[in-house]
Amino acid sequence: MDRPFENYIGVFDSGVGGISVLKECVTLLPHEDFLFYGDSAHNPYGDKTPEEVLSLSMAAMEEMIRGGVKALVIACNTATSIAGKELRARYETERFPVIGIEPAVKPAALDDSGSRILVMATANTLSQDKYYHLIEHWGADQTIIPLPCVGLAQRIEQGDLDGEDLMELLGRLLSPYVGKVDSIVLGCTHYPFIKKQIRQIMGPDIPLFDGGAGTARELKRRLGVGNLLSDSEKNGRIVFRSSVDTEEELHLYQWMFEQPIEA
Repeated sequence: MDRPFENYIGVFDSGVGGISVLKECVTLLPHEDFLFYGDSAHNPYGDKTPEEVLSLSMAAMEEMIRGGVKALVIACNTATSIAGKELRARYETERFPVIGIEPAVKPAALDDSGSRILVMATANTLSQDKYYHLIEHWGADQTIIPLPCVGLAQRIEQGDLDGEDLMELLGRLLSPYVGKVDSIVLGCTHYPFIKKQIRQIMGPDIPLFDGGAGTARELKRRLGVGNLLSDSEKNGRIVFRSSVDTEEELHLYQWMFEQPIEA
């Protein structure tokens, strides 16, 4: 059986957004090999039915497993919220970890920046039980304001992150909250790529929280538990794959990976 990605870590998203999580994983685990798969042909997942999200996520993960990956990261809040539990039940073992991501409500709630927290996410993420459990557990003493950002992930998929139309979309979404919130949770892995643009509207000092770094730390922990960490001293390889199998799309993935992300 051909397993071209033996001992790689598979990272999956509905498109380019999960590259923000991949960057955190590569920074923390520079000696690991990574396979990133973006399902850009079916992006965005935020407006699909739960059945569609589960089916698409399952197909992507099975393909990576056949390729030989040793662990899987679901670098998509929508896919984790809708499909994460079933994907873990089907695939996860101590020797094969499956790591999901979730909106960074916990660190935002524990931060001392203030109690008014805006949660930017897809409508699907905001409608799932996983999100409500997070709010119940960590948001009891906070004012949590959900903001379904229709069209934003899809626009980020196009690149050109300083485009006038992107700023207009952000302005329509965020203008009602200028000066009225203390921090923002970026509940979609696409959104860290536009931290600079968000701060241009919301102010340069607004704290922004996303789940990428926490997901990378959990990946490292789980690899350690399973004795799966690479012992190589060389920098690992990063391979990009997409359901839009064109040179232009893969060039976009590489370009996104090279983009700096603000703290």
